[in-house]
Amino acid sequence: GSAPDIAGQGIANPLATILSAAMMLRYSLGEGSAADAIEQAVSKVLDKGLRTGDIFSEGMQKVSTVEMGEAVVAALQEV
Repeated sequence: GSAPDIAGQGIANPLATILSAAMMLRYSLGEGSAADAIEQAVSKVLDKGLRTGDIFSEGMQKVSTVEMGEAVVAALQEV
């Protein structure tokens, strides 16, 4: 969902939206390689231990919405 109740607080998790874009690329636009790259970037970020507050657990690094999005973009550039 859009989570309007937490808009502007930097606590929303952008990963579902990012992965939805990957699904759109794969299933609607036939761009499987682009979808693979996005999915790999998200996996890399999670493997590094970055988490927004909703999925945070001890031993992980808590980041904001913007930081998570920026981390995915940086990881995507490495793919």
